[in-house]
Amino acid sequence: MVAAKLVPDCSNAITAIKPSSLLNSLFNHRHPTPIGAFCHSRNFQQPPRSLTTIRASALNRRDFIADTATAAAALSLAPLIGLDTTSVAKADDLSEWERVYLPIDPGVVLLDIAFVPEDPSHGFLLGTRQTLLETKDGGSTWVSRSISSAEDEDFNYRFNSISFKGKEGWIVGKPAILLHTSDSGDSWERIPLSAELPGDIVYIKATEENSAEMVTDEGAIYVTSNRGYNWKAAVQETVSATLNRTVSSGISGASYYTGTFNTVNRSPEGNYVAVSSRGNFYLTWEPGQPYWQPHNRAVARRIQNMGWRADGGLWLLVRGGGLYLSKGTGITEEFEEIPVQSRGFGILDVGYKSKEEAWAAGGSGVLLKTTNSGKSWSRDKAADNIAANLYSVKFINDRQGFVLGNDGVLLKYLG
Repeated sequence: MVAAKLVPDCSNAITAIKPSSLLNSLFNHRHPTPIGAFCHSRNFQQPPRSLTTIRASALNRRDFIADTATAAAALSLAPLIGLDTTSVAKADDLSEWERVYLPIDPGVVLLDIAFVPEDPSHGFLLGTRQTLLETKDGGSTWVSRSISSAEDEDFNYRFNSISFKGKEGWIVGKPAILLHTSDSGDSWERIPLSAELPGDIVYIKATEENSAEMVTDEGAIYVTSNRGYNWKAAVQETVSATLNRTVSSGISGASYYTGTFNTVNRSPEGNYVAVSSRGNFYLTWEPGQPYWQPHNRAVARRIQNMGWRADGGLWLLVRGGGLYLSKGTGITEEFEEIPVQSRGFGILDVGYKSKEEAWAAGGSGVLLKTTNSGKSWSRDKAADNIAANLYSVKFINDRQGFVLGNDGVLLKYLG
């Protein structure tokens, strides 16, 4: 499962969209533009508004010595004060994560991570403030990368999403920017985009060779099969147009909808689930459907995030820390609440390592683990002392996983 989240960013306002004709060919472009010397040569035909988002924390040396000394003292006094040494040992073994310190400024929010399939040690990490980091040792150390054409402009790009298929990779961000590589990220070319794109690009998925799927926070989905030279619309209208056309559908909060997605998640089969910006309902889309399908939320509290379980079902998070799992698999409106120990902090994301094991992360360093497909969850204290919100859980494979947070916090799975 892959996901895209919209962490609040007030530096760039969403541009109003002008109605135009339904697009068959979104971009017209004959030659790739070298990175650093591109021109806006593509013509964008916008779909109409009634048209066819998306740690044991690695201690520094002083903390490590202090914690080691404290633990040793506690164990040495155990016989005198009746301390259960078995419990102390178990507490030391709780964590399956370590913090990786990054060469970035404080305040950066990490947004996405991806690795080259043919080389799991080679990956890229994205974030706000034009953050692009590269690793060649599986994520233990990272170095900054720059995109020359982006630096030549006055924008401070927010890189939202990255995806690889073989050696081919894509990056999207805000303000509208699209980058492409065919050599595992050694070099990137920029693909010009129109300023009238409906919404901000929040998600991209590399699907096949020279092919990708791109989503905006207004529900526009575009696909390309020729390396980004041309794009076609996969839906016939934006979400606002769909909801305002069907105000009698009975969807609570959907009347006169002018908002955007708060989160967008894609299943391996290409199905999407998205949460409205206010969290009062959610939407789904399956390949071949002309419109997004709105759904009433089945819980009292507003929805924080939704995504796909490894078995094909849905998970749902509500504001305030609640976690729900759908009954059965596929798209449904029936959910059951699962008790969790979130300490009153909101849970922001869930990532599945396997059908049985998953991790949930949230505010103030909350980390939760299940090993029985979500029936019960236990708290991992790894990040309790990290003053950061953990926004995203990403498992690259069953041995490689990461948790992304604000203030440049990155946790690496130890297994």
